[in-house]
Amino acid sequence: MLSGKSSGLSIKKKTYIKKLALDNNIRKRWQQAQVLLLGGSAGSFKLLFRMVKQLPERFNKTVIIVIHRKKNFFSEIEKLFAENSRMLLREVSDKEPIRQNTIYIAPANYHTLVEEEGFFSLDVSEAVWYSKPSIDVTFESVADVYNKSAAAILLSGANQDGAEGLLKLRQSGALTIAQDPADAEMAEMPQSAIDIQAAEYVLTTKEIFELLEDTT
Repeated sequence: MLSGKSSGLSIKKKTYIKKLALDNNIRKRWQQAQVLLLGGSAGSFKLLFRMVKQLPERFNKTVIIVIHRKKNFFSEIEKLFAENSRMLLREVSDKEPIRQNTIYIAPANYHTLVEEEGFFSLDVSEAVWYSKPSIDVTFESVADVYNKSAAAILLSGANQDGAEGLLKLRQSGALTIAQDPADAEMAEMPQSAIDIQAAEYVLTTKEIFELLEDTT
């Protein structure tokens, strides 16, 4: 999985059938999920910021955010998000225990993985889809450990990272969601997931925020 990717999935703009948004199935599985994965790249920052602000203090899930970041480029994304989050928010550290009601942000220059023993590990392998952290790497790692106890949302982005990882999550029984490409600032990332049937649900931004509010 940690081999570099620069090509693979071919983007084909095709129609898709949108499942009934926020039906009983999605709500039940959302409530049962122990970990929520949020992946995005170009065009996803503002949306992720809004999501972090909305999440309640007692969300009863672990939240892992993987957003593409420039190599060796200093960023205050953690500081900005933490100042506006009701949940504890921190950048992932190697061998750090995974805790509920905490938002973790994948650091630049590493791939973020989860271990069966309940902690994170950071990997220095080559970039995937020119990105480190890679969404695919984290999504596939979570699929191996959490299976159906995971939920994942793939957001706006300008490449195909995350599509194969979302597919592995779906195959493991996880709840998989793609942002509606028509609603995304950059459509390629969610569209690539839809094209390989990795997304069980395709939701608009409004529907995604409605789901985030469902903490019962």
